[in-house]
Amino acid sequence: MAVDLNHTIVPSSDKQASAEFIAGILGLKVGPQWGPFVPVETANGVTLDYHDSADFRAIHYCFIVSEPEFDEIFARIRERGLDYWADPAHKKAGQINHLYGGRGVYFDDPDGHNMEVITAPYA
Repeated sequence: MAVDLNHTIVPSSDKQASAEFIAGILGLKVGPQWGPFVPVETANGVTLDYHDSADFRAIHYCFIVSEPEFDEIFARIRERGLDYWADPAHKKAGQINHLYGGRGVYFDDPDGHNMEVITAPYA
């Protein structure tokens, strides 16, 4: 039996703005609103379904990308003047990590969700 993740709901204070933010950073497209959701589809078909919410806790999302894609994403993070860290606790500011033979970086979206981009999966 194959089990794949299809979608996840991302609570946000402004679903359109948040969807546009992550799509812009990752080089993805924002899909048309579907019901109460604004979707952003990743390359493997999983959608981040942004939903307006008045009360939520920040969540962690991790995206695995190729080395060239990392360069493009990291350039957009820097071009936008976003704070970034090498670690999930945000202790190593202005750095990236080199875990498991790859590279990784953390940054916050407009709602404080802890976004991570890596080039090598964790062992």
